[in-house]
Amino acid sequence: MRGHLVVIAGPSGSGKTTVAREIISRNPSFRFSVSATTRPIRAGEVDGKDYFFLTRAEFVRRREAGEFVESEEIYGDLYGSLKVEVERALGREQNLLFDVDVKGALSIKRQYPEAVLVFIAPPSLEMLGERLRNRHTESETTLARRMERAALELELGKQFDYRVVNDTLPDAVERVQKIVQQTMDEHLP
Repeated sequence: MRGHLVVIAGPSGSGKTTVAREIISRNPSFRFSVSATTRPIRAGEVDGKDYFFLTRAEFVRRREAGEFVESEEIYGDLYGSLKVEVERALGREQNLLFDVDVKGALSIKRQYPEAVLVFIAPPSLEMLGERLRNRHTESETTLARRMERAALELELGKQFDYRVVNDTLPDAVERVQKIVQQTMDEHLP
């Protein structure tokens, strides 16, 4: 018996991280899979809790050594899930919830076909742009890149097991919770 893998992904600003945190709070049998990144730490983030913050050189060295389940360069920063962390959790029969980019989710599915992929979609591209602007964390240049990437991610999201439109956060969380519960029910011993 091994743990379960549930992967939540979607465009930046879709609400995937907020949904993932709520699912973790509702499901004590799941723990959050902490990704590694080379991006600068943001106010309030904690190394080893929010991300494993690595230098670019360390990240590249570990990626070349095959230590990542998935990795991706996004807007000049590297992100990835460490294979040792995933295997450790599965070996301990722990359930992992991933909050990763869309390409990373598809990479996880290739290595772990039993993983359940949930795509969080915005109600519209216009709404996504508004959400990103309201975060006040992006320059106009970065915002434009994120919007351009969102179109690609919406297309790739069609390959996921489930698609949840985040029209209102409580409804989106409820829909994802039902998916998680169904996943657990289907895999009872």
